[in-house]
Amino acid sequence: MDAIFRIDGERAITSPNAAGPWSPDMQHGSAPAGLVTWAAEAMPTPVPMQIARLTIDLMRPVPLAPLAIETEVLRQGRKIQLCEVRLKVDDVLVVRATVLKIRREAQELPAGIADMPIDLPGPEQSRVESAAVFSSSPFVGGMSLRAARGGFARPGSSAIWYRVDRPLVEGAPISQAMRAVVASDFSNATSVALDFKHWTFLNADLTISLSRQPVGDWILLDGDCNIGPDGAGLAMARLGDERGYFGRAVQSLVIERR
Repeated sequence: MDAIFRIDGERAITSPNAAGPWSPDMQHGSAPAGLVTWAAEAMPTPVPMQIARLTIDLMRPVPLAPLAIETEVLRQGRKIQLCEVRLKVDDVLVVRATVLKIRREAQELPAGIADMPIDLPGPEQSRVESAAVFSSSPFVGGMSLRAARGGFARPGSSAIWYRVDRPLVEGAPISQAMRAVVASDFSNATSVALDFKHWTFLNADLTISLSRQPVGDWILLDGDCNIGPDGAGLAMARLGDERGYFGRAVQSLVIERR
């Protein structure tokens, strides 16, 4: 199958296209992140709601194996829903996520309250970037990248447009929140403080916060990175689309010399 996952009851069958750069038997973090978002959005709400914050904890490497999907509403209110999504392999927890949804209700805002504009080239004006220089993994091969500043996986703070080209869940459209979450997992390759030839900087988690749902197929990560002296770091990105900035992404990094 071309899609990353096929849903079979309460399980997700994983395609080889989910594989990331670290091992051919291990999923790219964006794959389970997209699945978690799909599962959270599929949970019913009493009124129309949208994802405002999502935190994903990667409990252990996620193998290319069927994933059991468990969902639970932790708190249900008239204005918010807090839910949890768990992914398991053979009853072993591999991913745990909490998702905050907020009631969707149009507001008449004061004049001057608008999206902060992006002072960078749009995706059509940006340089086509080849992720294969960094990784030839199947999942990365299903993404299009355009560099508005800097370059993918190059030292320095870069700004990269990302587009998901391959279906994530077979038979289901890629939601706008899914596009934002999948792109956000590339934060640690967007703003790079250390040379990948000599260092690894795996992310242990991912948190994104959204002030609105993104529009269009392209998601901008305008990156930044902080590295501490004791093996920890932060990869951060302002999230944008062709309308302006709409959110933030943060990853906790585990820093190791090769």
